[in-house]
Amino acid sequence: MLVLVTYDVSTQDNAGKRRLHQVAKRCEQYGQRVQNSVFECLLQPDELVLLKHQLLKIMDPEQDSIRFYNLGAKYQSKIDHYGAKHTYDPEEVLML
Repeated sequence: MLVLVTYDVSTQDNAGKRRLHQVAKRCEQYGQRVQNSVFECLLQPDELVLLKHQLLKIMDPEQDSIRFYNLGAKYQSKIDHYGAKHTYDPEEVLML
């Protein structure tokens, strides 16, 4: 299933900047960054549970927010992309 992960982490202090970096690095392990604080992650249900757990341990619930949007298995019809960034197919092989 495709899950959209969005986050807003306060960077008012060094601890917040560290949390922002940690959240971004964790999301990079599971998906593709499509905007600054937005990731598209193709996940199995157990991976989603694990990612949620990991991100919620990092964040400060008094200052930060994280949202998970479950687009499901038939996500292709739920995404319209316009503009400069090229779209990609999360199910294709990713060459690094």
